[in-house]
Amino acid sequence: MTSIDRPEDQGCLRWVLAVPLTLFLYLPAAFFLYGSLVLEPDYPYDPMRDDARVNAVLSVGLWFLGLLLTAVPVFHRTLGRWWYAVPFLLASVAYWRWLTV
Repeated sequence: MTSIDRPEDQGCLRWVLAVPLTLFLYLPAAFFLYGSLVLEPDYPYDPMRDDARVNAVLSVGLWFLGLLLTAVPVFHRTLGRWWYAVPFLLASVAYWRWLTV
């Protein structure tokens, strides 16, 4: 009887799951977070405030989607728990920026 979780398959599967997750979710989320942090509105009714808030909301949404996708059992078994740390930390920063902008 063979197991589907063979250790020699973990390396390739880790790359297959991690690369699209990073390229299509975490990289755009980091871009939107950076855009949110760089924008500094001058006064309370500056239109740039709305742009920073939208960037923060998009970033939180993408981080949350990535966290949900990582919680799927195939990802969770293969990638491990450390894949939750960075998205959770950066989602917290984006949420803080969303509230304070």
